[in-house]
Amino acid sequence: MAERCVGRGEFLINDKYRLMRKIGSGSFGDIYLGVNLLTGEEVAVKMENIYAKHPQLQFEHTVYRILAGAVGIPQAKFVQLFTHYFGFRWYGATRTYWVLVMDLLGPSLEDLFTFCCRRFTMKTVLMLADQMLARIEHVHNKNFIHRDIKPDNFLMGIGRHCNKVYIIDFGLAKRYRDPRSGRHISYKLVWKFRCYPILLPRENKNLTGTARYASINAHMGIEQSRRDDLESLGYVLMYFNRGSLPWQGLRGATKRQKYERISEKKISTTVEILCKGFPSEFGMYLDYCRGLRFEEVPDYMYLRQLFRILFRTLSHQFDYVFDWTILKQRGIVGSSSKTCAPNDEAGGAQDRQAIADAENVNHTGDRDQKDDSSGQANRRKFL
Repeated sequence: MAERCVGRGEFLINDKYRLMRKIGSGSFGDIYLGVNLLTGEEVAVKMENIYAKHPQLQFEHTVYRILAGAVGIPQAKFVQLFTHYFGFRWYGATRTYWVLVMDLLGPSLEDLFTFCCRRFTMKTVLMLADQMLARIEHVHNKNFIHRDIKPDNFLMGIGRHCNKVYIIDFGLAKRYRDPRSGRHISYKLVWKFRCYPILLPRENKNLTGTARYASINAHMGIEQSRRDDLESLGYVLMYFNRGSLPWQGLRGATKRQKYERISEKKISTTVEILCKGFPSEFGMYLDYCRGLRFEEVPDYMYLRQLFRILFRTLSHQFDYVFDWTILKQRGIVGSSSKTCAPNDEAGGAQDRQAIADAENVNHTGDRDQKDDSSGQANRRKFL
């Protein structure tokens, strides 16, 4: 890949993208804001050291390439080697990276959840559920499972795509089925836990994914399949409904002990308890996902119809007017100085009442309405 220094601290990638500033980091490496010099388009640039302990960028690019072309899948422009020659200011260090240039997206659902005082209305939850299910179904249809379904990995678009949900971060994704033969990954029978037979994967490894949203099977070390992504989504939806999950805040002397406590609480919390006070469709969803067999093909349409019928029963209009849209329009949470504690019932109730009042107004917004650029800039979440 061609690269050259164009000024102190500035670099061009492939003579096309200028790195502007660091905007994030993760276990894989760093994320930078970049600009396409030909079009002026802002992009996200993910950089991973070629000597990373657990490299994932090349694989992630492969997944994006296979998923490309569908709604809600960001475009991965290319991934190549990039040798970064630092000048005297950086003590002459030379580092080589894998670089992935991608679409720049808006805030994550976790960001927007916080923006809305950590509670979404039923209308917003159901509109999100429909899109999130569609994204997961597409990933599965392309022979992959995501294995890290959580609010942080679903981002809203920007500009005319500001009402579209995108799914990101495929560093933990895995092929569950051979694309040529259609053969599903397999189990093997082992003995564990005082000679009680259970089915385990070929390698009994640590939890893959995020403990808060991981399926019960994932906690048990069982190989994940399509059912586990869907179960995780069920926990995400109840997180949006409730404001928190019963197993949040648990601690342990070690990470393993913490995960064990989360697993125990998750197993002991019945679907009825978890979904108490909310429409029965959420319990039906989780019961269905937990009842799926390892290789069973989920009935995605049945799951989407569960929520679509509930949506119509509640007489909502699928107008893409989300809670954060109303809050920004009404200026309720227009200042970054306002903070909402997770259990701020008084403030949260006032905001939710304002949203409910606003939903009674006849909205005629376009599905591809322009985003509030000033508000979006402050809350933009990068890949």
